[in-house]
Amino acid sequence: MALVHPEGWRELKAIGAAQREIETLALLADGLDNSYTIYHGVHWTRIAHGDHALVGEIDFAIVGPTGKVLLVEQKSGFLTETPEGLVKRYADRDKNVPLQLARNVDALTHRLRAACGGEAVPVDALLYCPDYLVKQAGTAGIDPARIVDATKRDFLVPIIRALLPTQGEAVRDRARVHRFLGDVLQLVPEVHAVVGDAHAIYTRLSGGLAEWARRIECSPFRIRIIGTAGSGKTQLAMAAYRDALAAGRRPLYVCYNRPLADHIALIAPPGGEVATYHQLADRLSRALGQVPDFSQPGVFDRLEAFMDGYAPSAADRFDEIIIDEGQDFRAGWADNLLRFLRPDGRAWWLEDPLQNLYGRPETALPGWVTLRSDTNYRSPRDILATLRLLLPLAEPVMAGSPLTGPEVDILTYANPDELVTRSVGAITRAIGLGFKRSHIALISYRGREHSALSPFTRIGPYSLRAPTGHYDLLGNPVLTEGDILIDSVLRFKGRAAPCVILTEIDFDSLDDKAMRRLFVGATRATMKLTLVVSEASAALLQARLEQG
Repeated sequence: MALVHPEGWRELKAIGAAQREIETLALLADGLDNSYTIYHGVHWTRIAHGDHALVGEIDFAIVGPTGKVLLVEQKSGFLTETPEGLVKRYADRDKNVPLQLARNVDALTHRLRAACGGEAVPVDALLYCPDYLVKQAGTAGIDPARIVDATKRDFLVPIIRALLPTQGEAVRDRARVHRFLGDVLQLVPEVHAVVGDAHAIYTRLSGGLAEWARRIECSPFRIRIIGTAGSGKTQLAMAAYRDALAAGRRPLYVCYNRPLADHIALIAPPGGEVATYHQLADRLSRALGQVPDFSQPGVFDRLEAFMDGYAPSAADRFDEIIIDEGQDFRAGWADNLLRFLRPDGRAWWLEDPLQNLYGRPETALPGWVTLRSDTNYRSPRDILATLRLLLPLAEPVMAGSPLTGPEVDILTYANPDELVTRSVGAITRAIGLGFKRSHIALISYRGREHSALSPFTRIGPYSLRAPTGHYDLLGNPVLTEGDILIDSVLRFKGRAAPCVILTEIDFDSLDDKAMRRLFVGATRATMKLTLVVSEASAALLQARLEQG
């Protein structure tokens, strides 16, 4: 069986074109042996001049036994044969298939050459159209030998084997090829939200934070990353985690937020450890026979006191420590964690001051090398432009995504009944725009404890899928049955959704706390954002717009 990235793909829930790709992935994984590696969902961006970006989408990148790369572009459904070659028609545009393939081959060839120290890595391409018979292969704009249509779909795997033979001249540094494709792979957090839309949910700058931060050399290795929302901090964290495992080092990933830790634990490869700060304390305490009682008040304070006094043994130590959400950490936590680092170990600290929702003082890290990134690649440009007008951001946030997206909707409510009505209306409008229910996240500005919506199991015709606060035997969060995810800003921090409805926005003044909460909630959206705002708060936001 071939190796497949991302892991856990067999559990993905997808529909439409995405489901067809998952079916193909199963065919390839079962038909190729473990000398082949399949990367599914590779997205790349190349910045040209100014704000112009070239965006590439590759359905499958297969690395053969010699290191040669084959790009497989799948086009389900019907195609149109034109004088300019094969065309795939979408609702809003036509896509020239041979041009797309040629562009992807050219871009990846250049990027791989740079990533492999100048070595030329052979890159080939194949069109797979399982539902369509190409009538005029000679005028399709693609080498007929590189087209697998409906008449040849049963021969897809043998054709791939022929294009990626086991013998022949091998790429010298195949590990770099895999590392590069792993870095541009759309890994986190969207790897579990394959949606099958024509455009990417969000585009990553492959030459960005994950690539450049890992090139820094310093001794001792202490890197502080100050990056805005959507700058690629989590991608960097996972890249550093995978690098450590590949080099035979033992990594530890620590964050503050339990839902984020749960998500990272699901996608992280085995061999290291993933935990929140309190989870780590809990595990260490249990190993000593001290089982915390979470039903009692003050249990988290006692876990923090336990960590203050804990002396790690040699077996407790790690070669690489990656601390995420550093802005949420209390004073002294960094020192406690660094005691778990081996003398020659490497440490990463990742933070975003704008996401400091708990008012923690900044952690002093004297002597650490600092790298700043103020570019958001996750959120469409229109969302960031709106946030710059609405919020008194202390530091500018630059837009790195080539997507513009639909405009931000602002809906107002005067009372609890109108809050429900407006939230239901926002969901209905999102579905009308083409978002599936699984694409939508209803995020409460007020938090679970104070939310007027959290007691509901459904609003209007929509059932709600909410965290119960419980976890199964494997440590995975248990959710209620429902169609639309509902959660709080604090819990959803570190994650994203194609469509975010940030509801129950209500504040007395647009102070620093309110601004940060709005910023965190709004930047969870990768395509569409709707704000459901109380009339009083809307008036304050309107005043900001008039001032701007």
